[in-house]
Amino acid sequence: MFERIRQMLIKEFIQVFRDPKMKRIIFIVPVIQILVFGYAVTTNVNHVATAVYDLDNTVSSRELVARFENSQYFDIVEYVNSDTRASELIDRGKVLAVIRMNKGFEEDLRAGRSAAVQVLLDGSDSNSAGIVLNYCARIAGEFSQNALREQFKRLRGAAPFPSTVELSTRAWFNENLESRNFYVPGVISLMVMLITLLLTSMAVVREKEIGTMEQVMVTPIRPAEFILGKTVPFALIAFFDVVVITAVGVFWFDVPIRGSLGLLFFSTALYLMPCLGIGLLISTISQTQQQAMLSAFLFFQPAVLLSGFIFPIANMPRVVQWLTFLNPMRYILVIVRGLFLKGVGTSVLWTQMLALGVMGVCTLWLASKRFHKTLE
Repeated sequence: MFERIRQMLIKEFIQVFRDPKMKRIIFIVPVIQILVFGYAVTTNVNHVATAVYDLDNTVSSRELVARFENSQYFDIVEYVNSDTRASELIDRGKVLAVIRMNKGFEEDLRAGRSAAVQVLLDGSDSNSAGIVLNYCARIAGEFSQNALREQFKRLRGAAPFPSTVELSTRAWFNENLESRNFYVPGVISLMVMLITLLLTSMAVVREKEIGTMEQVMVTPIRPAEFILGKTVPFALIAFFDVVVITAVGVFWFDVPIRGSLGLLFFSTALYLMPCLGIGLLISTISQTQQQAMLSAFLFFQPAVLLSGFIFPIANMPRVVQWLTFLNPMRYILVIVRGLFLKGVGTSVLWTQMLALGVMGVCTLWLASKRFHKTLE
């Protein structure tokens, strides 16, 4: 038995590394993916292109504009002098926000009346617009608090300013709210599924296409041994990619890893079971490698969208949330982010691990039942 499996492993490794395209997928694609997600994919909104329409043009209005400009969030690119020009800048996408102050802004402040400030936002990107709106509210709130203090000093002299409530926030696990700390660990789940689906889904169908299935049929190898010989090489390749992605994330992007590395690899092994099982199922029902590759991508894309990697599962419709329980990527993302950012262990993650184990056993059993050592 072991000798037959060993020969299958040797054949699969030779077949994989003989193909230059496969070598690029295995060694280059994971590094490119983590660099893209580490540098390009971010939810942080900084240096927002902003225009100012200041009809008051007083010390107070200029001070408020300076507060916006001195923050890391806004870059004042133009001072406009008409509503038409402000609308044109937003329509052409040259600015994301326009800050407008009407005449009488400073007069209202000194008289103790509410001074209106209007912020026009390009809402085509609702996520960025919402974040920018929060930035504006915070800066305007600090400016308002300072104006109240100055007015109170003028009216009451040295009397103490009335007590106010100050909100103090602290983010646990991702202290600086860096989006790369959220996305980079998730690349592990992405690449493990992508690599295993692509390689495994073409494993059996390749034998049919190149005409070697007849040779397999006349050998004494059993279906279980054949499946082990087909999946173990891809599992080892996936573990190699996990090591590469983890090393780049920790040493290049300074993503913290607070949990156990041993638990990370054990969870990866559990995650590999359903990924390999799904890939084998695709391979057994496909007639050509093109069909297998297309089927793998048709499964991979919804799996990413319904995993919580990009969009929170809690924001999805209830029916879609139920569907995510059939997605193995949902569970590994919770495990990976918990290990990297929170440093939690099996006492917290055991339910996710159990779900992966059950899904893995079911999919591998179904794939082995589906496989028959025949040409059809």
